[in-house]
Amino acid sequence: MQSNSVRDYTTVITKSQRKGRGQMGAAWQAEPGKNLTFSVLKRFEAMQITHQFNLNIGVSLAVYDVLKALDIPDLKVKWPNDIMSGSCKICGILIENILKGKQIQSSIIGIGLNVNQISFENLDKVASLKSQTGRFFDLDELLSKLLARLRFYLDDIETKTIHQLLPSYERLLFRKDKPSTFRDTKDQLFMGFIRRISAEGKLVVELEDEILKEFDLKEVSLLY
Repeated sequence: MQSNSVRDYTTVITKSQRKGRGQMGAAWQAEPGKNLTFSVLKRFEAMQITHQFNLNIGVSLAVYDVLKALDIPDLKVKWPNDIMSGSCKICGILIENILKGKQIQSSIIGIGLNVNQISFENLDKVASLKSQTGRFFDLDELLSKLLARLRFYLDDIETKTIHQLLPSYERLLFRKDKPSTFRDTKDQLFMGFIRRISAEGKLVVELEDEILKEFDLKEVSLLY
């Protein structure tokens, strides 16, 4: 998608996704016609690269708001931007930024939401709106609600500071203040407590002896 030739909030919807990607190359599995898999182009005038986590927050809160209004149970945001229902992932978000100097010129926001699919072959801790509620959801209606909420958060995202946005996000953090298991880049497991998110969007984990350590996206994975 060439971002300089299409309008803001241009949305591309995929009916059948065979090579879906998640964070760090993880596969995303979707049965044709049962889920929402779409990408949205968002343009910016003055979004600094250093503020890119603001975008993660805005998109995560938009999806959360829509699902909360639909009474999806026990919703949380798993850092940086997976949406969980209980201990199961129901939505994955992948944001790819197009840069110009030290600014984000535009972003392509990819969202994969499990809606009416109830079988997830070989995937652990994955669920859908239907498997969590027993209800069938209209995909077009759901997409319309998601796009409206994305506009609500992203239209003025450039004017917001991380300190304005973080409290709402941190309140929804999956496994916050609970003993959790992590894996580092050397494939080593360790225990810790998620305490907060830094102003740069890093995960702040309390280790043994009350030591706080910050982790970037590629430096740690939460196994819980």
